[in-house]
Amino acid sequence: MAQIVVDCRVPEELAEFWVRVVGGVVVHRDPGWSYVDPPAGVRIAFQRVPEGKVTKNRLHLDVTVDDVEAAAKDAMLAGASPVGVVQRDAQGAFQVIQDPEGNEFCFVSTDGVTPSR
Repeated sequence: MAQIVVDCRVPEELAEFWVRVVGGVVVHRDPGWSYVDPPAGVRIAFQRVPEGKVTKNRLHLDVTVDDVEAAAKDAMLAGASPVGVVQRDAQGAFQVIQDPEGNEFCFVSTDGVTPSR
């Protein structure tokens, strides 16, 4: 897989948000297309579309972090919104978050649990 593309209203701003979440380098290719190359993983690209988001995502990204609460707090400082509360189970913890344009994703931590693959 080469990249995941997210439709959005302001690609430049969303790329700047996502580089804060996943790290890496932002490239603003033109006013309608920006992307982030994270240090590990697949490129996340953002393309301008005229319409806004209106329903729940059918696909979302899980971002592995050491501390779900700390990652969520940092994302909220950058314009994200939490959806519900942190969920915990035998596999670890996760928090559903919406980026500044309302796209849902999850911060996920195994809390010392080795994930099954």
